[in-house]
Amino acid sequence: MPFELDDISFSYAAKKVIDGFSIHLAPARFYGIIGPNGSGKTTILDMLAGHRQPAGGKLHYRGQALSSYSKLELSKEIALVPQNFYINFPFTVKEIVMMGRYPHIARFAAPSPGDWEIVRHVMAQSEIADFADRYVTELSGGERQRVVFARALAQDTPVLILDEATSNLDIKYTLSLLNLAAAGVRSDGKTVVAVLQDVNLAAAYCDDLIFMARGKIVNHGPVGQVLNPEIVTEVFNVNSKVYFDNYSESLQVVFRK
Repeated sequence: MPFELDDISFSYAAKKVIDGFSIHLAPARFYGIIGPNGSGKTTILDMLAGHRQPAGGKLHYRGQALSSYSKLELSKEIALVPQNFYINFPFTVKEIVMMGRYPHIARFAAPSPGDWEIVRHVMAQSEIADFADRYVTELSGGERQRVVFARALAQDTPVLILDEATSNLDIKYTLSLLNLAAAGVRSDGKTVVAVLQDVNLAAAYCDDLIFMARGKIVNHGPVGQVLNPEIVTEVFNVNSKVYFDNYSESLQVVFRK
């Protein structure tokens, strides 16, 4: 079991933003976290990535406390694609993607031919090879997001965490990158945990959904069991219709104006 979260809590100053969060996340599953703004979704991802420590409860990864892992150990296990990526230094695209290989390269050693092959492969997969030599500071927001996604793929970890990782992308590249994440689940047994604002994309790509509100889990489980009009109303306070769409081959949600 990659992650075990038991009664997790977290506060910013005096405001509790995560309260009694408990769930076990299995390998080879694509998890989608769904909820309104301010419900604590990004905070949960930050804790899963080791960037924040719970104020209470237990957070284990592969049977031991996540906090017991070194930064290097975690970087070999968990890759994060954040919502926003800011960098003011003129690194080239291929240099940024190569940063994903750093956990696997000995200190003071140069990247091996194998590392460069992985970088070339993920740049091709992510459709950024054409601007490999451009400076990342010259790219659009969407192009930068694809570079950061490629960097996470180059990291080659068993866990991939996506924090609204497609929010700056058009639909073509959104589908392309989510297809890459889903392929890692199916072919390599990766665990993907993604915050997604689009409920229909979540329904199309995820195996399980975790609905959050006010720092708590409202419901979770396989998409077909938990995605229904009642849960959408409870979490988002909107009316909806949930139906199976033959074209997308998934449940989809439509909303009343």
